[in-house]
Amino acid sequence: MTNERRVLVHPDKGSLAGSVAARFITKLLDILDTQAVAHVVLTGGSMGGTVLAAVGASPAHTSIDWSRVHFWWGDERWLPAGDAERNDEQARVAFLGELDIPDGNTHPFPASDSGLELDAAAEVYAAELASHGVDGLAHPLFDITFLGVGPDGHIASLFPHRSDIQVVDRTVIPVRNSPKPPPERLSLTRPVLNSSQRVWFVLAGADKASALGLALAGASRDEVPVAGIKGRRRTVFFVDADAASEVPESLIARDY
Repeated sequence: MTNERRVLVHPDKGSLAGSVAARFITKLLDILDTQAVAHVVLTGGSMGGTVLAAVGASPAHTSIDWSRVHFWWGDERWLPAGDAERNDEQARVAFLGELDIPDGNTHPFPASDSGLELDAAAEVYAAELASHGVDGLAHPLFDITFLGVGPDGHIASLFPHRSDIQVVDRTVIPVRNSPKPPPERLSLTRPVLNSSQRVWFVLAGADKASALGLALAGASRDEVPVAGIKGRRRTVFFVDADAASEVPESLIARDY
């Protein structure tokens, strides 16, 4: 097995979303052929929702036994439950709300109206992760982790030039004074993300080109957090042509 980074370029956002959705369904089928359940980490942002909507639009999604899939999130905005800006709500609208799966299969972060303070909410989600831990891990063995990338290179709610990317002794952290609104958030930490079997970055748009180019060129994770994330088995950047404009030709894969 290899854990080298690969870049797959698609002509536009529509073909990008459709391709990632098709690969997701195919890979889930493979995973569920060999194990009882799959654990998937979802991301927010426009492409996160677009990919989920493409999964739902694909007739092939009915071939998955979704009751055997657990959904988690890489980060969340500290907003009330049901708020349209929450990542879990966007995922529900895009696709998850259509699935007939046990309530215990979706694992949203606590909401700001849950009665918890931000630090306590981080501890609650850490406990939820630990309750599904395997092989001595304080979290599930994630099979596929989706991540978006901000124009500044941030992933989840781990932003450049902040100490959050350096945290290694916790699975979940509270984030305050975020440079991107809202100011309060919850996020998985770098070691948890890096424990994922497969990390799939999905990014589109010319504003992402610089961050992607820097990450692939070996930038510091403190300056470009995406540079510090790598799956145990495979790391794939699914991008559109605009986002790939600063990727060296030698790093672009011709097939999966």
